[in-house]
Amino acid sequence: MTRRVLRGSLIASVALLPGQTMAQSGGGGQTVTLEEISVVSNTPVAASRRVVATPTASGLRETVVLDGIDRNKLPQNTSVLTSNDVSRVGFPSTVRALDERIGSISVNNAQGNPFQPTITYRGFEASPLGGSPQGVAVYLNGARFNTSFGDTVQWDLIPDIAVDRIELEGSNPAFGLNALGGSLAVTLKNGFTYQGSEINVLGGSFGRGAVAFQHGQRIDNIGLYVAGTKLGEEGWRRHSPSRLNQIYADLGVQAERGEFHFNVIGASNSLTGNGTAPVELLKADRSDVFTYPDQTKNDFLRFQLSGNYDVTPTISVQGNAYYGLFRQRTANGDAADVENCEADERFVCSEGADDNQFFLRDRTGNPVLANRLRTFDFGGINPVFADRFDEGGPYAFLNQTRTDTDHFGATVQTVVRETLFGLPNRFVLGGQYDGGRTRFTADNSIGGLTLDRGFSPPGIVVSSDDGIITPVAVNTSNDYGGIYFSNNTDLTDRLTLTLQGRFNMAHIVLKDQIGTALNGDHYFQRFNPGIGATYKVIPDYLVAYGGYTEANRAPTPAELSCADPLAPCSLTNFFVGDPPLKQVVARTVEAGVRGRIPQPDALFGGILSWKAGFFSTRNDDDILFVPAPDTIGRAYFRNVGSTKRQGVEASLFYNAPRWNAFIDYAFVDATFESPVELAAPGNPFNSAGGDESGVVLVRPGNRLPGVAPHQLKVGVQYQVTPEWRVGALARFATGKFLVGDPTNQNKTTGDFAVFGFNTSYRVASNIELYGYVENAFNARYATFGTFSPVDEVPIVRVPNATSNRSLAPGAPVAAFGGIRILFEPPPPAPVVEPLIRKG
Repeated sequence: MTRRVLRGSLIASVALLPGQTMAQSGGGGQTVTLEEISVVSNTPVAASRRVVATPTASGLRETVVLDGIDRNKLPQNTSVLTSNDVSRVGFPSTVRALDERIGSISVNNAQGNPFQPTITYRGFEASPLGGSPQGVAVYLNGARFNTSFGDTVQWDLIPDIAVDRIELEGSNPAFGLNALGGSLAVTLKNGFTYQGSEINVLGGSFGRGAVAFQHGQRIDNIGLYVAGTKLGEEGWRRHSPSRLNQIYADLGVQAERGEFHFNVIGASNSLTGNGTAPVELLKADRSDVFTYPDQTKNDFLRFQLSGNYDVTPTISVQGNAYYGLFRQRTANGDAADVENCEADERFVCSEGADDNQFFLRDRTGNPVLANRLRTFDFGGINPVFADRFDEGGPYAFLNQTRTDTDHFGATVQTVVRETLFGLPNRFVLGGQYDGGRTRFTADNSIGGLTLDRGFSPPGIVVSSDDGIITPVAVNTSNDYGGIYFSNNTDLTDRLTLTLQGRFNMAHIVLKDQIGTALNGDHYFQRFNPGIGATYKVIPDYLVAYGGYTEANRAPTPAELSCADPLAPCSLTNFFVGDPPLKQVVARTVEAGVRGRIPQPDALFGGILSWKAGFFSTRNDDDILFVPAPDTIGRAYFRNVGSTKRQGVEASLFYNAPRWNAFIDYAFVDATFESPVELAAPGNPFNSAGGDESGVVLVRPGNRLPGVAPHQLKVGVQYQVTPEWRVGALARFATGKFLVGDPTNQNKTTGDFAVFGFNTSYRVASNIELYGYVENAFNARYATFGTFSPVDEVPIVRVPNATSNRSLAPGAPVAAFGGIRILFEPPPPAPVVEPLIRKG
């Protein structure tokens, strides 16, 4: 028995290498135990990790307590990642950890930038792109992280080195708007959960260089934590540099009955992602881009107060309040469907439906003269281009947007742990408010198309006589409120019943700053229930769960202002028109099993844990960003009836003293459930044979584009010596149908397998050298696809390109290396009066 206890303790201590090994030897971080990750918050307020002093026979003993609920009592599938998962290969990355460790998460890198991914969970998106239907509620330190204007998720704003925990949960109505497919809650570190200092320096492929630091210190009942990251790279594709600057700080105070924190997070990032490229161009040069620039600049600052207070030993109050600023600037260069006017060749015109031409006018209202634009002689390079652009051009648009948002909110909840009719019970009642005030402007500038398909300045801001192209200025306000509850009752020592519910309210106002077309006042409300149960089939070994939940999301200000097929938006940018949209309602059924063998086995001395489950979510009045008829590069939001996302998830994790391994598998079947006719410009199977005016008839059962049906993820780490660790990771995925191909008649993006290897070596007790290789076998793969108008854009390298299939290529083989240096935390000040949390 003693041997089993010792062996189990050893397994817990090396479970999450490399971070914990360094922490123990160098004193540079807070250890993490297996028991701790069995608890999650299950409500919007983050589950706090508190250092608690408890009296023992030999004196006071400090332990780390995670407030929350046992995951085995929840009727949803849950996944928990720790800071060690985020730093698994050496340099921290939240997005990489999600992509490598959770089977039902897929990355659509539509932007072609590693810091701007669209993360898909169970077929629902959490994306930085305004044209993506956001179906995952994301929280940072217990406060809503989806942006106010478009519910987007800007992953580049999260300071990866400061991440303490990531909790991913299936649909739960308590998390409010956008939790259609589930919720993702990120909790950052503080001075009580991390003590010491770390410097992490990285260098490698694509000109990437980075440095990250963190410092945590506890003095008596005061905790201080500060972290930051500075990263720069040129990118592996042309014209694709990125710069990241992040900072985070937290000041905490422990009291006799609670804990309180004030933190600030800031970022100033410049990102370039040049999207998809035609397959024939990728075949000639995978690093080339179709059109450019495609730049995004994000500036972010948020202040937050949070706290927990024990009113009695069984009743606690928890909450937070925040205020923040988000500033985004985008510049997107695209080829323009523009030529010299037939009525007067001195001027330039845009083409609308049925090849009708409309004059482009500058800010003064005068037609734009062609000789004011700098164009390039493509015909002198290849005669085929002269024939194609004999009516003038080629021309390009530079689409520019400016988004300025003030966002604020507060959440308060009460947790009551008392018996109900003599049965153990946990009841949570909370209220949440999130508000935003946004000023959005956008315009189109016309210019020439350079020989490598960039925008040639100077540009002229234009509007078109048909009103399709026009400057935009709109102020929006959104106020989201919710009252939620969650109740867990242990009916027996094996059976737990869960009742959940939330009443959501959304009020959205749009005020046009140029005319009246964008004015609108919208109100949405809904009560979402949830019920489920868990049963310990074999206590400590096997738990079964099942439940039913509902969730909703209101149309965003961005969607409401871009919902008119006669006034579409350029992709993710412009907002014109204001027809009504219905809110999306999701109904989810989920069931499965999970468990573990709590004692080490006799063969390798390890512990095996597992889970497997089924989910099915039906969305009614789903909102998609669909192409506009007759206008390439523009689209609009509309309700498309019902869609369904269903599938299975399964995973195994084995943890032994010298090695650990995992395998995660997910099958996601995402389909349309209602017949609908959609425009499909560029799709060769549309009604017009690929012409921009063609449409397709979507039938129930057609698969949603952009969702990989099968994914398998495998990882292993082995401690060769006490100093040397090696690891490997592999991802396998089936292809996704291209966006713009809802009838599934074209080739998918293709199946792929990507392998990575990592290693680290401790040259001293507090110094670790590490290295890792991504896409080690240089697989040529794509994570996203759509259609591009190759017949209207001159490609010098492939002048006779005919295939308009366009893919977002995955990065080639890349190698990175770095060094981590940990410093001992300073000794704590003497405790004058013991801090004991009662209850």
